[in-house]
Amino acid sequence: MTSLVSFPVFDRQGRFSPLKAAFLLAVTLPGLWIGWRLATGGMGAKPITAALHETGLWSVRLLLVTLLVTPLRALTGQNRLLQVRRMLGVSALAYALIHLGLYVFDLKFDLVKVASEIILRFYLTIGFAALMAMAVLGATSFDSSIRKLGAENWNRLHSLVYPLALLTLWHGALQSKIDASEHIVMTGLFLALLGTRFLRRLGRLTPLWLLGLALVTALATSLVEYGWYALATGLPAGRIFAANLMLELVPRPAHIAGMLALALPLVALAAPWFSSAPKPGYSGTRQRGVTG
Repeated sequence: MTSLVSFPVFDRQGRFSPLKAAFLLAVTLPGLWIGWRLATGGMGAKPITAALHETGLWSVRLLLVTLLVTPLRALTGQNRLLQVRRMLGVSALAYALIHLGLYVFDLKFDLVKVASEIILRFYLTIGFAALMAMAVLGATSFDSSIRKLGAENWNRLHSLVYPLALLTLWHGALQSKIDASEHIVMTGLFLALLGTRFLRRLGRLTPLWLLGLALVTALATSLVEYGWYALATGLPAGRIFAANLMLELVPRPAHIAGMLALALPLVALAAPWFSSAPKPGYSGTRQRGVTG
């Protein structure tokens, strides 16, 4: 029974879980697709650089999806969503480790140069710090760690997910240099996920408040984009901010983040069809963290 429970497609009772199997397939497919394109020459003129970029993106995407699980559970009352949160968090860590491995491979396994680059290049320093924090959360994501650390200490440790997510987004934006559009979108979505937690604590996780959150997400993403181009590039940030109001230039990162955040009030409206059970809160040992 223990061996079955430890296998990703089985639940705690050792029964096959279609939900976990579907998510395992979903998180594996991007890596298989990247590997296939590397093997067949489909990654362009700089295949390792392209693979580095894509694995980094998938790590951040999966980290955000991991953070999405708790709000979805609160909105729908579907406790079974917790079955896949640990898998999603560990998958985000796996893509981050592959990302680092590809970087080491690109530098021909010269570990001295890898270490010096991480120390000397700021975007690599914060990326490596985020990876180390993610590795700690991954290593302590199991029930045995909760018992050893205690619920309070475990929750405090797994609160690192929020600063590490910001570091990861910052690392990706710096690496992308001028075109940081996707990382700006993901930063807006991260702020929206923080907003859902704030609304939950206020007891305002309702369709109307979530609609307001979607609008705030769009505005906040615009401000993030403005701040990024004003501080990190020499491009005219004011014109880029004004582009959000030009219909011929849509969709901008703010529009994309706002439209994606609109899914939250729609889920809240559809919640009665998901479950008639009382919606759970965020408190409790298994409610926080990347992989818990």
